[in-house]
Order: sequence, then structure tokens, then C-alpha cells
Amino acid sequence: MPLADRSRPLFLSRHRYVALTPLAFGALLAAAPAWAQQAAPQVAQPAAAPAPAPVAAAPQPAAAAEQNQATPDTPATVSVTTKRNSNRIDRQVYDVKADPASSNDTVADTLNKVPSVAVDADGGVTLRGRSSVQIYVDGKPSAMMQGDNRAAAINALPAGDLESVEVINNPGAQFGNEGGGGPILNLVMRRERTPGGFGSVSANAGSKDRYNANSFGSYTTGRMSAQGGVYARRDNRTSTGETVRDRIDPATGAVARSVITSDGDTRNDSVGLNGSLSYNLGDKDVIAATLMAGATDSDSLSTQRYQGANFAGLTDSDYLRTSGRDGRNRNYSLSTRLDHKGDSQGEVFKMDLRLSGAKNEADRPTFTDYTVRPINAQAARTRQDTLNDSHIIDFTGDYELPGERGIFKTGYKLAQNRSVFDNGFFDIDEGTLAERINTNRTNRFELDEKTAALYASYQWRINSDWGVLGGLRAEYTDLDLFQATTNVRASSNYLDAIPSAFVTYGWSDDTTVRLSYARRIRRPSAGDLNPFVIYGDEFNVSSGNPNLRPSDSDSLELGMETKLGKVDTNLRLYARRDTDLISERRFFLANNVLLTTRENAGSSNSGGLEFSFGGKVSEQLSLNASGNVGYSEQTILGSATDDKRSATSISGRARIGYQLDRENSFQLMLNAQGKTLLGEGYREPSATADFNYRRQLSQAMSLVVNVNDLFDSQKSEVITETDRLRQTSIGRSNGRTFSVGLNYRFGSFGNNGQRPGGPGMRGPGGPGGFGGGPGR
Repeated sequence: MPLADRSRPLFLSRHRYVALTPLAFGALLAAAPAWAQQAAPQVAQPAAAPAPAPVAAAPQPAAAAEQNQATPDTPATVSVTTKRNSNRIDRQVYDVKADPASSNDTVADTLNKVPSVAVDADGGVTLRGRSSVQIYVDGKPSAMMQGDNRAAAINALPAGDLESVEVINNPGAQFGNEGGGGPILNLVMRRERTPGGFGSVSANAGSKDRYNANSFGSYTTGRMSAQGGVYARRDNRTSTGETVRDRIDPATGAVARSVITSDGDTRNDSVGLNGSLSYNLGDKDVIAATLMAGATDSDSLSTQRYQGANFAGLTDSDYLRTSGRDGRNRNYSLSTRLDHKGDSQGEVFKMDLRLSGAKNEADRPTFTDYTVRPINAQAARTRQDTLNDSHIIDFTGDYELPGERGIFKTGYKLAQNRSVFDNGFFDIDEGTLAERINTNRTNRFELDEKTAALYASYQWRINSDWGVLGGLRAEYTDLDLFQATTNVRASSNYLDAIPSAFVTYGWSDDTTVRLSYARRIRRPSAGDLNPFVIYGDEFNVSSGNPNLRPSDSDSLELGMETKLGKVDTNLRLYARRDTDLISERRFFLANNVLLTTRENAGSSNSGGLEFSFGGKVSEQLSLNASGNVGYSEQTILGSATDDKRSATSISGRARIGYQLDRENSFQLMLNAQGKTLLGEGYREPSATADFNYRRQLSQAMSLVVNVNDLFDSQKSEVITETDRLRQTSIGRSNGRTFSVGLNYRFGSFGNNGQRPGGPGMRGPGGPGGFGGGPGR
């Protein structure tokens, strides 16, 4: 908001309540077809283009007829009732509908169950230990999944709205480099194509005043298919933290220590909806529209105790700070699509226009009680008002033409991403409570990014065993930066050629070998580029760097998918090199103030073995496990000698499912993350466990009990080590939580009247979990 509109009275916390309605939208959409399904004629499905046949495809089993229809931007995934693996030449597909916890989980919870993916308590996402991960929705970027908006979105969206999660470690030519330029996690939203209607309603209540409800409904008849859902959620989060910082004098080796302890309580109230409508104009054309929207209001109250000493060991600062935060997040995504089938078999042209936006606002009043006032102390009463607003326009076209020996694809992309960062800081007079703008800590930054891209690829089926896919993407990006506070403008542009290649070999009916390579470009984000020094507190400030260059990464992967007896097994060897890394750097300024900024500094080499397997140990017991043994080496930033730091990291997940009888099933999920290297340090290993119990009360209703962080073991510990700084930060959040919920389904269920139930999430390893079978 403009600075002129910001001045308003100080407050510490405002509480808002979201009433959980019966979620009438989903119920109405699904209930109406419940009686109509008997009379509904068997109609053709919307004529989306068929998914390209996997290279070196084996004959389709009978169960393949139950395959779900593909989304416009992704290949079809096989439903959980089929036997065929759903991997594709360039991605692994994890069908999440079979997870019994999905009726209560968020998207963040579901991502935390996908092999090699980790989501921390703050919504940060990593894949194989790397944070430069893009999250797409139905194959396209969205403002709600970028920057600070991502955490709010994935912690609010219900997992029940997902059809599958696609892991694309080496993205092909059709994928751009927005939002990080790294590997992609594609969220495929739920689609029901069964003629007639289907609906589900879930409601859950848990410890610490946490509850949620969501509904989903679909109806398909004639040429039209409609579906959608609504949700509401309340989460209460507690957090504690401690940071011990040693400032080192390089000349004498003397140490000045400071200790920060904190605790906080946050309540998030979220509501949202999504809906889609598709209509067959005829035998060759389909039009479709999709809408997603969400809102999250958060109220928090936190305290922070700071105690610091100088090099002589004398206390030079001691205070207690109390802060409130009133946050508001609003996001939307609107898309329209036209699919046109050509005259040739399998020929299709698609046009897609998407508009998305996300706005984050926060009002943060603080009160500080000084025992020993530091030299650079802020006013005892202050208020900080922040606004982050981003909008994306994304227009793409894709053409696909199958031939005798392969499939040719080409396409274009035109996009604009506009971001505004507005930060206002106000000092408050203790006597009159009048506010005065602190011009040294107030700034506004604007970024306008335009992208134009062309790509082409050819998927060649050499023979019944061998197939290759090669692609090239040319991408032009123009950046315009405006630091409004200092009236500084800057611009830059990049032209990149981005190759990718994939090879598959059908070793046998049960074994497929895959080799892939991709080059990716990570461009700096708006926050990376903003040069203004942003105030955190007396001892912590941050700044971007407008001179940052894009960083490059080259990734190579060799995988094998096979079946060992009844166990589906997936092995992947991978190697990656990053150059001109965009890394955080920390420098001490005067009076013990730590500046965190970003630089193109150093390089990183990493590699490892990722594995997953899954199967039934007995008729009642199933076991699914995945893991990653990785090695990484990275330049130590802040070291006078430019040394390298290396680490071997082991992470893994195990899911144990037990089907006691037809009505009762249990599930235990174990998750361990290994050591992760950062630019100036590393993150220590961590481990958690979750438990789930499901009871089928009737064909339509089930009871679900969840226990998250079963052993109260979740924490984050980050170590920073440079020539001038040693720092240890430990954070904990939430702890053990419980929830109990009910799920009710009505109407015509997909898959011959049944929806998946029972333990496990289906991945590339067959029913129940994280294995990896063949599938070419």
C-alpha cells in the first residue's frame, strides 16, 4: 500500500476467526448428480490430446484401459488400481490419492512424503538437498508458488485436491526457468472423468485448536465436465529458537558472543476454492477454464531476548522485544485453454493463457524493554508495514505431431512477471503514540521481467527396445529494476540456449534403463536483486545485489526401474555441477551489525544414488522405502583460502502399512534427512515419524486418526562457519500433534465404484508406495 495510507494506531495482535461452513459448493456439485447417474448416457470424454506413447512401450495390459485422462500439460498417470507403472521418459509420477492421510494433510505434508523431497516448518522445499526447486500447477508456473507466497499456499491447499505429484529432476525443452530454474515438482490437480457425479466431504479436528474441512465434487455429462472444491483450515503453530553468534577478530582471535532466544505463537486461518469446466465444441476442439483462489490471515505474537557482549566480555546490549504480526495473503490463478485436434492421427495444438497473482501484506508492531541499550538501538515502539505483490501473465502454445518413428513437438512462451516490494518503517512516540516514517528503513522496489521462448523436441522410437528424446529451448529474458526509494533504475537481459536429452532402453519386460541430461539456468529473483538495506533488528540487516548474474547447472542421471520378485525397485545415479552460485554472504558492519547479502560466488559438485522399493511382505503387511546417499562439495564462502567443504549425506523414508482386516489399517511413516551443505555452513541431520489409523465405517464413510511428529523430534539446526563468524541456530516448531477426521463420499465413484483406500501412496513402484517398477 502507499506510504501515505500506512499510518494507523499501534496494536499487538488482532484475532480473526474463520467459520468452517458445510462447504456447500462441493456438496451441491456432487449431490445433484447422485440421482442423475442412472440416467446419464455413456458419453465421450473431453477430447484432450492423447498422451504420447512412452518410448519402447511394451504391450498395454488390460488394466491400462482404466488410465486417467491426461491434463493439458502433463502425460496421463495410471490409476492406483492398475498394474502398469506411471513413469514417463522425463519424470517420475506419484499418485497421492491412495494415501489415507490425504483427507487431513496439506500439499506440504504430501510433498514431504515424496522421495528425496523435504519441506521444513517454514514451507521451504528442497529436492535432493537443493533449494532451487520450482513448483508448477498443472504444468505451468503460478505466482502463488513463487517467493514468499509458496509457503502460505502449500500449507493451506488440501492434499485431497491433488491427483498426483510429478518429480522432474531434469526438465525437458518444454519447461522454462522461472522461479529458480532448478528441478520441478508439478502438482497435478485432481480430475474425475467418470460419467455422472462424484463427491467427497472431509472434516478434521486436532490438538492445539487445529481443524479443517474440505470438499470436492465432479460432474460429467454429454460434452461438459465440471469439478471443483472448497476448503477451510485453521492451524496454530508454536515455535522456539536459539541463536548463538560468535564474532571473531581476525587479528587477535578474540571472540564477542551474543545469544538470542525466541518463542512465538501463530494462528493461520485459510479458505480457498478451485474449479474447472471443460466443454467439447465438436470432435476436434475442447475449451476449458480453471480458477483457483485462496486467502490466509495470520496473527502471531512473539518475544525475543537479546544479550550481547563486546570483545572484552562486557555486556553492551540486553533487551526483551515483544512483537505482533498481522498478516494477509491473497492469491489467485485463472486459466483458459483451447485444444485442437489436427487431421493426422495424434496431431494436436494447444493454447493456454494463465493469469495469476499473489499479495502478501503484514503489519508488525513491536515494543522493546531495554536493560542495556545498544548504541544503534531503535525506538522503544515501532511499526513495520510490508507489502509483496506479484502478478504473472503466461501465454503458451504447443504443437505435437506423431510420425511413423517418433513424435515432434514445438512451442512458444510469452510471459511477464511483475513484482513490487514495499517496506515501511515507523517510529512511534511513547507519549503521544504518533507515528513518524523512518526514512532510513523504508523502501520500495519494483521488478518487471519479460520472457520469450521457443522450443522444439523430437522423441524417436528407434526400435522396440530403444528410444531417445532430444530438445532445445531458446529463452530471452529482459529485466527492468526500479529502486523507488533511491530513484535508481537498472536493466539487463539474457539469451540462453538450453539443451536436454533422454534415452530409454527396454532391457526386458520388467526392466527399463533411462539416461537423461539437462542444462538449467537459475536467474536471480526480485529479493536477490533489491540493493536497499532492509532492517531486521539492531544486529541483522539484509540486502540484495543488482549485479548478480544467472547461475548455470548441468545435471546427468542414469536410472533403472525393475521388479525383483514382488518388489518394485527404482535406482538412480545422478551427478550435478553448479557454477556462479547465487549464495548468501554475511559480513559484519560497524557495531556488531551482520549484513546478509548475495553474491555469485563459488561452485558446487554433487552426486549420489537415489533408491526406492515397495511391495507386499504378506497379504496384510506392505513396506515401501526410499532413500538417497549423496555426496556434495562446495566452495566455503567467507574463507580467505577459498577452501572446499564436503559432506556425505544419507536421507531416507520408510512407510510400513498393516491391513488388519477389511475395515482397519495402520500406517507408520519414518523420515530422516541427512546433513545438507550451505554456502557458509551446513544443516544438521533431522528425523521425524508420523502415524495414521484408518477405519472404514461403511462403503462411503471412513474415520482417520493422524499423529504427526510422533516422537516430538522435529528441529532445524544450522551451523555457519567463516573466518569472522561462528553461529549456531536451532529452531523447533509445533511438536507432536493429533487429529481425528471423517471422510464421506457419495455419487458415482471412479474405478468401477471404488476409490483408493488402504495404506500407502502409489509411486513408481506399484500400489502402496514409493517403489519403482518398469514403465517405458
